[in-house]
Amino acid sequence: MLLIPAIDLKDGHCVRLKQGAMDDATVFSEDPAAMARHWIDQGARRLHLVDLNGAFAGKPKNEAAIKAILKEVGTEIPVQLGGGIRDLDTIERCLDDGLTYVIIGTAAVKNPGFLHDACGAFPGHIIVGLDARDGKVAVDGWSKMTGHDVVDLAKKFEDYGVEAVIYTDIGRDGMLSGVNIEATVKLAQALRIPVIASGGIASMKDVKALCAVQGEGISGAITGRAIYEGTLDFRKAQAEADKLSGR
Repeated sequence: MLLIPAIDLKDGHCVRLKQGAMDDATVFSEDPAAMARHWIDQGARRLHLVDLNGAFAGKPKNEAAIKAILKEVGTEIPVQLGGGIRDLDTIERCLDDGLTYVIIGTAAVKNPGFLHDACGAFPGHIIVGLDARDGKVAVDGWSKMTGHDVVDLAKKFEDYGVEAVIYTDIGRDGMLSGVNIEATVKLAQALRIPVIASGGIASMKDVKALCAVQGEGISGAITGRAIYEGTLDFRKAQAEADKLSGR
């Protein structure tokens, strides 16, 4: 079980939101590259970046901070980015800058043809991010609910050739209320590709609960507020996850 620290970027700073609300942001660092180095030093084996301004604007907005992080990380570990990625040129630029994976969320739901083209053009580098509440997918920074069933949509995208699915329960993200294990397992069981859990990790208890079901196809978990506010010690949590996974 890979624990993946999240670095959410807003106006060049590392922040966390509660349930995606841009006006409810806590700034944790004004130096995102230093934060990236901190998590690598704590044992992170992958980083998850989100361009929050980009997600709302529909195009990347924190490129300077992202490039600073990539310069700091170099080739040590893979870095993935989501937020505002809406065209093939942006994906190419991201990969050229040194990102390993690009996460497509809203654009995948609204324009499946774009996701299909992206998987064809950049095989092995495309992850789809599905944000859901009560089994239905949300788009546009979670501001709009759709009628799409998350499992049906994920199966369709799996056929396109996406590398993995990041599944976020938006009722729990940033709330430290625990992971929606049942919904995450249901999705993972329906797919052949890995599912990365996101949203709600609060403590070691959640890490252990995820490790107990990783055999269903859950390969990793993104953690944010818990590691910034100290309710979860990242180094200890990854060590525990490795032990439980027999690594």
